[in-house]
Amino acid sequence: MGSFSEKSDEKLAHVSVDSDQVDTGAQLVAGVSLPLDPRESLRIRRKIDKHIMPLMCSKIQFMDKTTLGSAAILGIRDATHLTTNQLGTIFYISYLVFEFPQNLALQRYPVGKWMSLNIFVWAIALCCHAACKNFAGLFVVRLILGMCEGSITAGFMIVSSMFYTRSEHTARVGYWSQIISGFISFGSLHIHTGGFEPWQWLMIITGTLTLITAVLFFFLFPDSPTSAWFLTDDERAKAVQRIQENQTGVENKHFKMEQMIEALTDKKTWLFALFAALDNIPNSLTNQRQIIVSSFGFTPLQTTLLGCVDGVVEIVTIYTGVTIASRIHNSRAWVAIAYFIPNLLGVFLINFLPWHDKVGLLFSVWLTGVGTTGFVLALAWVSQTTAGHTKKYCVGNAAGPFMWQAKYKPRNHVPWIIIGVCYVTCMFLLFAIRVLLSGENKRRDAEPLDDAYDNVFVTKIDEDGKRVEVKVPKEFLDLTDRQNRDFRYVL
Repeated sequence: MGSFSEKSDEKLAHVSVDSDQVDTGAQLVAGVSLPLDPRESLRIRRKIDKHIMPLMCSKIQFMDKTTLGSAAILGIRDATHLTTNQLGTIFYISYLVFEFPQNLALQRYPVGKWMSLNIFVWAIALCCHAACKNFAGLFVVRLILGMCEGSITAGFMIVSSMFYTRSEHTARVGYWSQIISGFISFGSLHIHTGGFEPWQWLMIITGTLTLITAVLFFFLFPDSPTSAWFLTDDERAKAVQRIQENQTGVENKHFKMEQMIEALTDKKTWLFALFAALDNIPNSLTNQRQIIVSSFGFTPLQTTLLGCVDGVVEIVTIYTGVTIASRIHNSRAWVAIAYFIPNLLGVFLINFLPWHDKVGLLFSVWLTGVGTTGFVLALAWVSQTTAGHTKKYCVGNAAGPFMWQAKYKPRNHVPWIIIGVCYVTCMFLLFAIRVLLSGENKRRDAEPLDDAYDNVFVTKIDEDGKRVEVKVPKEFLDLTDRQNRDFRYVL
C-alpha cells in the first residue's frame, strides 16, 4: 500500500495506507460523513458511563497507597519490628512506579486485560502483607505493588481519552481519583482473633476486594470503543465518531519510534513530567497522614475514624474542581493553581501552630488534601494535549523521595518545607504550561490551512465483501499533536 509521513507544507493528492498506519477506530468511521445526532451521542455516553464508571470508581486498586499507613496505626510496626526509617523506606518503595515498561505493555496489549492482570498480582501482594514478619518481606511485597501501580493510572487515562470527549474527560478523571479506606481500617480495628492482628485483617480484606476487582476488570472492562462488549457494531462506530473532536483518535497498537522521539523533544512533555515528579513528593503524605494524625495525640480508634475525613475532603474538592474546570472554558490551569493555595496554608499552619493545638494541626493536615485536585486536572490535561498513541505513553508520573526520617520528628519541619516548596513550584509549572500551549495555539491560528493529510485512504471491506478504498478522517491517522496542525491545545 504505502505510508504517510509529516508533510505539513506539501499537498497529498491521494495516499493509500495500510490499516496498521491508522488508528483502530479508522475502519469504523472511514467514509462516514454524516454528523452524529446529539441525542444519540448522549445516549451512547450514558451507556458507556453505566458500564465503565462503576469499575473506574471502585478505588480498590488504589488502596495500597493508604493500607500501609493504616496498618502502621493498627500495629504493623511492632509486629514486624520496623524502625521509623525502615517504615519510610517501605513507603518509598511503594511509590517506585515502573512507568516506562508498563506503558510499553499498555501499548502492546489490550488495556483492560493488562490492567486486570496487574490488579490480580496487586491483590496477591496485598494479601501476602499479612504473612510478613520483617522488613525484608514487606520490602518485596511493596516493590511488587509499585511495579503494578504504573498500569492503573496510565490505563485509566488512556481509556478515558478513548471513550470521552475533552470536556467529559476532565470530570471523569476526577471521579476515579478519590481514595477512601478509613472505614475498612476502623472495622479491622474491631476484629479480635487469636494469632491474627487487626493490621493483618486489613491486608486480607483489601487484598480480597482487590482480587474481586481484578476478576470484574478482566470480564467487564473494555479495551477500547472498537471492541466494547456492551456496544453494538453501530454503537461502536458512533462511540468512535463521538470523540472525533478530540483529534487524538482511539488507539494504535504499533509502537512508533518517531513519536517517542517527538515526545522526548517536546517541551510540554518535560514540563508535565517535572510537575508530576514534584507533585508526587507531597504524595508521600498519602501513607503518612494517619501516622501524623496519631502523633498529635489521637488514639488508634480516633485516628482511623478521622482518616475517613481525608476521603471526604478529596471527594468534595475533586468534584468541585473538575466541575468548575469542565464548565469554564480553558480554565484548567487556573483552577488547579487555585486549589493548591489551601495546601500552602495547611503547610504554613502545621509548621507554626503550637504543638498542643491538635485540633488546629488536624485541620491543617486536612487542608493539604485539597490540592489533590490540581494533580487530577493535570492528569486529564496531559492526555487532552497529547496526540499520537505511542507519544501518549512517554508522559508518566514520578515518585517522591524518602524524606520522612526519625530525626525530623515530631514536627517534621524539613519534610513540610520541602512539600511547601513543591506546591509553589507546581503552581508556576502549571502557569508555564498554559503560556506555552496558548502561544502554540496562536501560532497555529495564524498559519495557512494545512491539507497535507486530507486525502488519505485505507482499504475497507464493504457490505458485499468487496475491498474498497475509503477516505480516512485526519483525526484517525494516528498523527501527533505536532503533525496535525488542526489540533488545538485545551488550556
